Amino acid sequence: MVHVGIVAGEASGDQLGAALIDALRLQCPGIRITGMAGPKMLATGCEPVASIDELSVMGVVEVVRRYPELRRLRDRVLRFYLDDRPDVFVGIDVPDFVTGIESRLYSKNIKTVHYVAPQIWAWRKSRAKTLSERLDRLLVLFPFEEYFFRCYGVDTRFVGHPVADQIPLARDVVSARRKLGLESTRPYVALMPGSRVQEWKRHVDVFLSAANLVAKRNKETAFVAGAIDGDAETYFLKRAASVSPGIELTVRRGRSHDVLGASNAAIVASGTITMEGVFTKTPLVVGYRLAPMSYFLMKRLVTVRHIAMPNVLASQEIVPEFVQSAMTADALAGATIEWLENEDKVRKYEAHCSEAHHTLRRDAATQAAEAVLGLVQHKVL
Repeated sequence: MVHVGIVAGEASGDQLGAALIDALRLQCPGIRITGMAGPKMLATGCEPVASIDELSVMGVVEVVRRYPELRRLRDRVLRFYLDDRPDVFVGIDVPDFVTGIESRLYSKNIKTVHYVAPQIWAWRKSRAKTLSERLDRLLVLFPFEEYFFRCYGVDTRFVGHPVADQIPLARDVVSARRKLGLESTRPYVALMPGSRVQEWKRHVDVFLSAANLVAKRNKETAFVAGAIDGDAETYFLKRAASVSPGIELTVRRGRSHDVLGASNAAIVASGTITMEGVFTKTPLVVGYRLAPMSYFLMKRLVTVRHIAMPNVLASQEIVPEFVQSAMTADALAGATIEWLENEDKVRKYEAHCSEAHHTLRRDAATQAAEAVLGLVQHKVL
């Protein structure tokens, strides 16, 4: 029996892991899957080694504060896989956590794969050459990453973006609104403040204040917020009652594709959600704040001009982005109103999104599963 170990570190990794597991089971019936998992991976029958909730942390300062706890978690996961050796180990994203696990397992002749490239092309390019010393294969979501990492001798496969496979190519606002129970004709703006607790606390009040300004400009505008879970939903509703009691707000849990697809524009935190916005063809306004010290350190290391992936891919600003002190309610609201009132700009944006969607829609989970099982083909046949 083939044994594949998987470590995912947050909600987006859980989603990728679940799709990968389903594809692995189709290609290799009877396969055993163990991992550090979230609810979606567990629903596929993954045997839990640890929970992704134990790794909900971001930013340099936050990692330093929780280092002893994170070190114990990493050591626990590593001990499990040294005792119960997988045929292949797959780390999904969270490179700073899984690097030590991958390196140790690689040194013990266990095949290692990393899924979702670490963004060292943005700020730590010198580390690219070290990947071939701890990985058998790297699976990337974007074409430019395949070229970049192959230049450093890393066996890299562009598999496409899994979210591009999950979202229809044609935008269907009516269907998305019907699923969410929203009105069919009025304008909606989505509010997506992030999946981590730290992100809620830094973004929600500013996003809601921006919503107040948008509603003041157009009283017909309603708002729909995406919450990752019940805690996020409760927090959002509590803050809305205090910050934005006058707006019409609907909160939907775990429905990000539909929330974006139902909206005329969206204010979102930088992250995976920005590519979801591209695939739903939803005009985006991106905002992000880190802890002040984390931002101070990152600003001196990052070498790319943009933080939002749609802008990185296009090498220009396709969606407005506001970082740290620039992320104000006025800035977010102004950019949102521009999307709501400029039809020509929206049409050009939708055309760009459609092109990107076609490029990145490649049945990523199937390709990723083939790349993983290809390392142990003798056991699969």
